[in-house]
Amino acid sequence: MSYIKAGQDANGQDVKLHYIDQGQGNPIVLIHGWPATYEMWEYQLAELPKHGNRVIAYTRRGFGNSTKTWDGHDYDTLADDLKAVLDELDLQNVTLVGFSMGGGEIARYMSRHGGARVARVAFVSAVTPFLLKTDDNPDGAPQKVFDGMVDGIRKDRFDFLASFGKKFFGVGVVSHPVSDATLDWMRSMCQLASPRATEQDVYAFAATDFRRDLQTIKVPTLVIHGTSDETVPHKMSGARMTQYVPHAKYVEYDGAPHGLFITEKDRLNQDLLTFVGATVNAQANQHTY
Repeated sequence: MSYIKAGQDANGQDVKLHYIDQGQGNPIVLIHGWPATYEMWEYQLAELPKHGNRVIAYTRRGFGNSTKTWDGHDYDTLADDLKAVLDELDLQNVTLVGFSMGGGEIARYMSRHGGARVARVAFVSAVTPFLLKTDDNPDGAPQKVFDGMVDGIRKDRFDFLASFGKKFFGVGVVSHPVSDATLDWMRSMCQLASPRATEQDVYAFAATDFRRDLQTIKVPTLVIHGTSDETVPHKMSGARMTQYVPHAKYVEYDGAPHGLFITEKDRLNQDLLTFVGATVNAQANQHTY
């Protein structure tokens, strides 16, 4: 296994992030969603390197085979972890692709670290711009929604993950877009997370307001969201992104659930490949995809 050191935790222990690095060419960094690992990108890791790309994916602290830290489950720390990945591998002209919670890491990294080393960014089923309902964010979800998630995790994390997986992929009485084997694979992956990280990251992606972070993004931006996403509904997330990143290209996948990296894998791969080949007219600030 390969690891990148991302500083130390509050007890002075090294924090190591499990990662994979394959292919050659344009660097693409894939940032996974909650509560999975980088292995969720199986179909992207299998396809994107075939087209002249170097593809790196890593698992955030507290999940999978990365260090199980007690603290540090806030977006400032997670953005610093992303910086450690880019710096350690000395990546330049990077395309960042963040799924769900991973979109928050991109937004915070771009503001906190000035977008260093980054050429373009893609938000897939992302939690941005802001999920929590507040006085100035009336379209968000009430706090009780996220408290209910944490309560479910504390009561029976494994049962919660089983139910969450079905909603994640849009599985219902008459709809079964993924196999039982895929549901088992995803659940097993998510069970590797520490209970502490699983809980704390809910509060992180629920309560973090990324609206100001997004306004700092000047590079080409792609936003992809499924219209049948019940986990992070597109009307409170993807559909609002151009309010804060006016030059972003917003693409809706009609009828797609949250986990479209599986259900719409071929289309997603093609859209990402097209995006990586984008050209930028810097003077006119126009972006061609």
